[in-house]
Amino acid sequence: MSYRLFNRPGSGGFVVEAALSLADAPFELQEFESKPGTPMPESFRATNPWGQLPTLILPDGTTMTEAAAILIHLAAAFPDKGLGPAPGTSAHGQFLRWLVFASVNLYEAVLRRGYPFRYTTDPDGYAALGAAADARFKDGLTVLDAAVAPGPFLLGEQMSVADIYLAMLFTWFHGQIETPHLEAMKNGVKAHAVVGPIWRRHFGDR
Repeated sequence: MSYRLFNRPGSGGFVVEAALSLADAPFELQEFESKPGTPMPESFRATNPWGQLPTLILPDGTTMTEAAAILIHLAAAFPDKGLGPAPGTSAHGQFLRWLVFASVNLYEAVLRRGYPFRYTTDPDGYAALGAAADARFKDGLTVLDAAVAPGPFLLGEQMSVADIYLAMLFTWFHGQIETPHLEAMKNGVKAHAVVGPIWRRHFGDR
C-alpha cells in the first residue's frame, strides 16, 4: 500500500512530498486548487478535524498531521534513506530541537499572519496581529541562522528533512533580513536533484 498526501501548491505539505520522494516511498498526491491563506472546505474536516494541511494517510490507514511530526516519523520509518540522524545521537537531539523550534515559533507565526481570523475575533486587530507575527518570525530566523552556521546544512555536510523544512519557512518570509547561512542552506536544498524540481513546482525560483 502507498501513502496519501493532502496538500495544495505552496503549502506546508511541500516538505512532506519532498521527504516521501527522498525515501522512494510510493504515495498519492491529492492537491486542492485553493490558495494558501484561504480556509479549507468544511468537508475536509472528515479527513482532518482541524481542517489544515498537510495531512498524510499512512499505508495502514492511520492519519498523521503536523508537518514536523510527519517528518520525524518518516525519518524513523526509512532509516536507510538519510532523512535524519539516528535516534539517540546528539545530532538527532539537534534535529528534534530545531524542527520543534521552527514548528512552534516560525510556522505558527506564518499561520498568525495568514489566518488572523483564527487568533482574534476583532477584524480591526488583524494588522497588529500580522505585524507581531512578522517580528516574531524575523527573530526566529535570526536564531536559526546562527544554528545553521557554519553550514552548509543544519547538521553539517549532510542535508536532512529539517533543512528542507527550514528552507520552506525561510522562503515564506517576505521582509528584509540578513541571514546568509539560511540563504546558503536554502540554495543547497533548491539545488538538490530530487528536492529541486518539487521546490520549483511549489515556489518557483524563490
